[in-house]
Amino acid sequence: MNYSGGSKYGVIDASARVNQCDHPGCGAEANHRAPKDRSKLDDYFWFCLDHIREYNRNWNYYAGMSDGQIETEIRNDTVWRRPSWPFGGGAPDREFSANVRFRDDLGIFNAASSFHSKQKGTERDNRPRHDAQVEHALKIMNIDGPVNLTALKSRYKELVKRLHPDANGGDRMAEEKLKDINQAYATVKKFLVA
Repeated sequence: MNYSGGSKYGVIDASARVNQCDHPGCGAEANHRAPKDRSKLDDYFWFCLDHIREYNRNWNYYAGMSDGQIETEIRNDTVWRRPSWPFGGGAPDREFSANVRFRDDLGIFNAASSFHSKQKGTERDNRPRHDAQVEHALKIMNIDGPVNLTALKSRYKELVKRLHPDANGGDRMAEEKLKDINQAYATVKKFLVA
């Protein structure tokens, strides 16, 4: 079968289309397209190879723009023409509360906060005050100062290894001390997670 001018599915193939060069006075076959204007990037001229080379040498996307407009274009292109906001600020139309609480298992933000408060010479601790039970539990575990969950777990593992009955040959005193450590750990952990 002969499907002149199209493919066997009835769709005209783009390579089968023959354009004439849009350069004045040139009637050569045009296989290369070029945008007509920076505001019409989807509207094309068709050129032959010689004339597309000439067009590309002379075409300047920024022609006719002021320095400020060029700078704005370049800045928009660096963020793929999408809006951006200052780091950590979020979108300006979004509600964002500075009082949002989140888990800081590594204690990174608490450490930074305590460092900055010491730098300023002020004591800023936003956590609720320890009650007597938590204070007693911290003494049992021999932990002083601000504590985070990671430091608590590390200290707990260290004490369990040292006081475990298998490590102490079944010593009753070590076993009783381990029970106190378990209770103290649960109390402090409950306080930190809350």
